[in-house]
Amino acid sequence: MFAADFDYYAAESITEVMQLLERNPGASLLAGGHSLIPLLKLRLSRPPAVIDIGRIGALRGFRRQGPEIRIGCLTTHADLAGSPTMQDFCPLLSEVTGLIGDPQVRNRGTIGGSVAHAEPAADLPTALTALGASFRATGPRGQRSIGVGDFFLGVFETALETNEILTDVIVPMKQEGQGMAYAKFPHPASRFAVIGAAAVVNVQDGRCQSASVALGGLVTRPIRASRVEQALADSPLNEAAIAEAASLAIEDLGDEDLLGDVFASAEYRRAVAPSYVREALTRAAQQAR
Repeated sequence: MFAADFDYYAAESITEVMQLLERNPGASLLAGGHSLIPLLKLRLSRPPAVIDIGRIGALRGFRRQGPEIRIGCLTTHADLAGSPTMQDFCPLLSEVTGLIGDPQVRNRGTIGGSVAHAEPAADLPTALTALGASFRATGPRGQRSIGVGDFFLGVFETALETNEILTDVIVPMKQEGQGMAYAKFPHPASRFAVIGAAAVVNVQDGRCQSASVALGGLVTRPIRASRVEQALADSPLNEAAIAEAASLAIEDLGDEDLLGDVFASAEYRRAVAPSYVREALTRAAQQAR
């Protein structure tokens, strides 16, 4: 199937993107293309114009700023997965991006495109939720920062406003005594997460000082497993404590409508979610020691 007709523009700067968005209401931004192009071909999206931001070099790469890492939205999954520096700075991002799709997807897909698309089964939103990331956007009123808890709103829905462009993803650097890991049940065809669990634990003297656990692929957006986190506070990170805390993941899902399809029903997802939380916590705890 072919896309409906649209005008195409290749922007050279963020300023030009802003101008093009203003002149073309309803336009879509094109980064790596792995999210937008299938929607165009299936005519599920029919924007009057597509603005290609792939030539804007300022949106590529990452750098350390104090205790944080600032990642340009055009940085590819392969850039993050294959970087020894990123493996030191934030191993969770390296691990997660290395599990996305296949080599072709990782070489073209971008962190900003994945985040802005807000696919419920995507891996990065879950990992970024556990990390406590924030996002920088530029729009007609200038720049603003959006915390991860306010960013993902639902299926393909974020807090980005009309005519805003996501420019950076900011994550905290890994600290001493900290471990982080991601576990997922991948769909065998798409490699999206049927269930994904990300865990970050802070350990001192063999006990968990704090934990951040996020779940994805279960509801319309990534969610924090607050009951799991509370159960781990000031507890030894041994097998029994982790298993007991992970079992509470079901309670964190509450009354929300779980996603389900012909591959994995909502009931199945609910039943096996604690296993992936336990796996992520176990590996995160091993890293922290």
